[in-house]
Amino acid sequence: MTPTTTISQHDYDGDGDSETSISVSIIENMKEEYGLFVWPCSVILAEYVWQQRSRFRDSTILELGAGTSLPGLVATKIGANVTLTDDATKPEVLDNMRRVCQLNKLNCNVMGLTWGVWDAPIFELRPNIILGADVLYDSSAFDDLFATVSYLLQSSPDAVFITTYHNRSGHHLIEFLIVKWGLKCVKLLDGFSFLPSNKASLLGGNIQLVEIVLSSKNQQL
Repeated sequence: MTPTTTISQHDYDGDGDSETSISVSIIENMKEEYGLFVWPCSVILAEYVWQQRSRFRDSTILELGAGTSLPGLVATKIGANVTLTDDATKPEVLDNMRRVCQLNKLNCNVMGLTWGVWDAPIFELRPNIILGADVLYDSSAFDDLFATVSYLLQSSPDAVFITTYHNRSGHHLIEFLIVKWGLKCVKLLDGFSFLPSNKASLLGGNIQLVEIVLSSKNQQL
């Protein structure tokens, strides 16, 4: 392990019951690209998965732009069937994802998936929950992201896309893209509203969580 590489531990308390508590270890590299660091949006989305674990358990889950993969690993720990994906042109990130799965003794499918690129693997994916933490950071990639999400939701019309993002420039651009791609928002939460105080105190920013589905009009097409 290099001097810039650390392992962070993320604990989830099962209401005082040690048998239902879990812990996830993440390999982070402070000098590498953004994909190898646990950002606040990942912490919040992972907490949401944990708190709603009865909903996520036994689901087929796809995490987009997974990076260090904390939300997907929490989902795997609680019994979901998880596929972790990130940019297919970044093998170092995909390799790190595999190492993190091995570190946690978890069996996840890891695959390269570049937004807006229609390679064969995407046509076989049928998730009922799509996760994405801080995937709305580069506005030049927004259309590729939403094209990918829209395709996946049309392939699984009852699926939902759950994402956390820094509300840097207001929700208006996100709302525009949701409508543009035939989607609709069904839930919008302040990311800190459900985060335990001991975790919230370590994070900053204005982070929102949104759940997105196909619009009813688009479902009928």
